[in-house]
Amino acid sequence: TVRWHIELQPWASPTPSLNYEASRFLKYISTSQISCEHMNLNSLKGYSVTTKKPWSICLDERFSLIHRIRSKKCRLYSLGLGNDDNQFELSMANSGCEVHRFDPSIKAAHIQEGRHLWYHRLSIDWRDPNPAIAAHKLHSNTKKLGTVLNEFGHQKIDVLKADVESAEWKILENLILEDVVEQIGQLVFEVHIHWPGFEVSGNDSTVVRYWYSLLRELELKDFRLFHTYKDLSKPQMFLKKEAFNASSCYTLSWVNTRWK
Repeated sequence: TVRWHIELQPWASPTPSLNYEASRFLKYISTSQISCEHMNLNSLKGYSVTTKKPWSICLDERFSLIHRIRSKKCRLYSLGLGNDDNQFELSMANSGCEVHRFDPSIKAAHIQEGRHLWYHRLSIDWRDPNPAIAAHKLHSNTKKLGTVLNEFGHQKIDVLKADVESAEWKILENLILEDVVEQIGQLVFEVHIHWPGFEVSGNDSTVVRYWYSLLRELELKDFRLFHTYKDLSKPQMFLKKEAFNASSCYTLSWVNTRWK
């Protein structure tokens, strides 16, 4: 059955309140649900890599990623928007992973760099463009992740990394509604909370309840949060307010515990 909407969680308090919603949400994204002891590529033999941002992946033996890296069978999809920091992608490619970087600012449709790294001039979105709508023709290099997986003939992604400047909420919703998330082993998402995000509507407390409900849907699909990075270099803003001691930007990492 096709789902059109995610299941909204009950309000955090008897009457909708931004304070209660914010405190529940911020506590949720700041609390690890599972422990992971090995979280970067330096834990592999002979590796020393520094990345500007902590794109943390779980390399514990009980999950599949470390075994797939060793057997050179891992696949990383990286969603970005003109971001120069590709240290993480390079280090994953150097460890033998097949890396696909999707970014609408890339100069050619497809570029291969080295044996394991591909760049694609594509923007991953939460809907496919409709060729009958004139405005959508401009976005013909925009596709849903499920569409790209089908076109590339890929069944699974070991790691999906996303830094998409506030499109992450609707993309995540699409992955959940279409069950694409079940084809992913680990998620590393930068989330932005200084405004609701693209095409997220409603008053502030409704928005935060929606964000929280999305992350709870991930948990229902057996994803567990194992690392949170609160970016203190970004403005300390929560829905355009200097409130709740929140950063405007967090990097969150989940592992799909079904992938052993």
